[in-house]
Amino acid sequence: REREPGRERRKRGSLVAEAGQPDPSVPLSGVSCSGCGAELHCRDSAAPGFMPAEKFRSLSGGLDGAEGLRGAVCQRCWMLAHYGRALRLELPAEQHRLVVSAALRRPPRHGRGPLLLYLLDVLELPDPVLPQLPALLGPDVPAAGLLVVGNKVDLLPADSPGHLGRLRQRMAEACAQAGLRRAPLVDIRLVSAKTGFGMEGLVSRLQRSWKCAGDVYLLGATNSGKSTLFNTLLRSDYCKSRAPDIIDRATVSSWPGTTLNLLKFPIINPTCDRIFRRQERLKGEAAKTEDQLSSEEKKLLNKLKKEGYLVGEVGRTFERQKPSTVVDFDPDMLSYSIDEDPKPASKKCERREEFTYNEVKDARWCYDTPGIVKENCVLNLLTDKEVKLVLPTTAIVPRTFILKPGMVLFLAALGRVDYLEGEKSAWFSVVASNLLPVHVTSLSNADAIYKKHAGHELLRVPMGGEERMKEFPPLVPQDITLKGIGTTEAVADIKLSSAGWVAVTAHREEKLLLRAYTPQGTTLVVREPPLLPYISTVRGSRIPGSAAYRTKKPPSLVENLKPTGRR
Repeated sequence: REREPGRERRKRGSLVAEAGQPDPSVPLSGVSCSGCGAELHCRDSAAPGFMPAEKFRSLSGGLDGAEGLRGAVCQRCWMLAHYGRALRLELPAEQHRLVVSAALRRPPRHGRGPLLLYLLDVLELPDPVLPQLPALLGPDVPAAGLLVVGNKVDLLPADSPGHLGRLRQRMAEACAQAGLRRAPLVDIRLVSAKTGFGMEGLVSRLQRSWKCAGDVYLLGATNSGKSTLFNTLLRSDYCKSRAPDIIDRATVSSWPGTTLNLLKFPIINPTCDRIFRRQERLKGEAAKTEDQLSSEEKKLLNKLKKEGYLVGEVGRTFERQKPSTVVDFDPDMLSYSIDEDPKPASKKCERREEFTYNEVKDARWCYDTPGIVKENCVLNLLTDKEVKLVLPTTAIVPRTFILKPGMVLFLAALGRVDYLEGEKSAWFSVVASNLLPVHVTSLSNADAIYKKHAGHELLRVPMGGEERMKEFPPLVPQDITLKGIGTTEAVADIKLSSAGWVAVTAHREEKLLLRAYTPQGTTLVVREPPLLPYISTVRGSRIPGSAAYRTKKPPSLVENLKPTGRR
C-alpha cells in the first residue's frame, strides 16, 4: 500500500477503535453525557457513556471530583460530532423501548399527564414505528395529548400546488391506521427542524394549546430528527431564556439511535405578556424583505436555500444579555489520539452556569427520548459511511427515466425494479439521496451487472468490494401489479425500505407487471396513493439516446419573509 500522508496517518491514529483504554475498577460518575444523556464512565468501552480512563480521571480527579465532568461528552458523541463516525455499542433495540416506556410511566407531575410530541420522517411514510405507539404507551400511561409532527419536509420538492396539504393528509391517514385513539390528537404539523421551516408555528401551537400544563416528551423512530428538533426548540421561545447557556445541545448525526437516554430543558411559561411580545417580534420579522437582512443573516439564508426547498427562521424574543463571554468546553480535551499523552484538565471553565432552585422547582420539562429502532430497515445493515450516503441531508432532486418492458432500474445495490410486462413505456421517478447512483440496464444484463458491480463504484452502496458483499444479504423479489391512471400522475410508490422510493407513472388503464427487490430481511412497501403523485412532471427535457430526463430543481420557498423589492 502507498504510504499515507502524515495528516491522514494522524487522523487514522486518532480514530483507532475506540482508542482509549477502559478501567473497570473506577466507579460510575453519576454525571450524564451532555450529548446523549448516558452516564459517563470508563469501565466498558462497548457500553453507552464510555470515556477513556485517562480522560475520565483527568476530568474527575480534581478538587471538584465528578463536577469536572459536567459538560463533557462521551467518546461516541465525540466521534459522531467530529468525524461522523459511530462506535458500535451494545445497546439492544429492546433497551431503547424500556427507557422510553419507563419514562412515560412516571407518575403525572403537576396533576396532569404529559403531552407526547411524536416526530416522524415524512420520507418514511407510512411510519414503521407509529403502529407500535399504542403498545408502547399501554393502558397505564397517563398521556394528556398527542401532537404528531412530520419532519424533513424541506427535502421534498413541490410536485404541485398544495403538496404540503396532501402530505398532512397522508399523515392523518397514517395516524388513523395506527389506531392512535387513546391519547387525544392535538394537531398534525409539518416542519423542518434543520432549516427552521414551520418551527415558529409549532412553538406558537404548543404555547397556545398546551401552555405550560405539563411535561412534553419527544418520541419517534431512530433518525427521525428528534435531536435536531430538541436543539432547535432549545434556541427558540419554547425554553427558558437562560436554558441555551446551561443546557448542552444533543448530539446530531445521521447514525440511527443517537440519543441514548433522556435529555431535557425547562419550558418557559407563556404568560400573556410574553405571548404579546413574541407576536410583535414575529410581525416585525414577517414584514422584512431579504434586502433588510444583515450580511450574516443573508449568508445563513443562502446556505439553507441550497440545502432545502422550505426554509424558515427560528428567533428568540426573550434572549438574556450575557454578562461575559462564555467559554465552551475545550474540544482538545476530547481528542483521543493514541500518539499523545493525556493533557492536564483545563481550569478555565470549572464553574459552569446552573439553574437556581427557584427557576426549576415548578418547571415543566421537554424531554428528548431515545429513538425507537426501526426493524427490517436497510439502515441496520449498513456501515456508518454507507448510512451517510443513503440518508439525504440536502434537497432531493428527482430523477425520472422512461422504461420499456424488459428494462431494469437499480438504486445503488440496495434496490431494483424490473419492468416485466406492459404494452407501452412507463415513467419511473427516483426519490432518494442525490448521492445514490441510479443505473438502468436490460433485464438480460441485470444479474451480471449486480454480480460485477455490487460493492464497487458503479452501484456504490454497499461499498467494500467482494468481501463486503459476501456478508451482505441477497436481494429478494416481490411481484407488483399496477394499473396506470394517466401520464402525469403516478399510480404508486415502490418504497425500497429506507433507501428511497420509485414513483411509477403509466398510461391510463395500462397494466404493468413489475418485480421489485430489496435486501433480505428489509421491508418493501407499495405506497398507494403515492406521496408525490405528480413528481414525474418535475423534470427537464429527455437526454437524446438515453432513458433519462435532465433533472430539474424547483426553487426554494422562504417562510415569513417578503421577496426582494416588495414592501
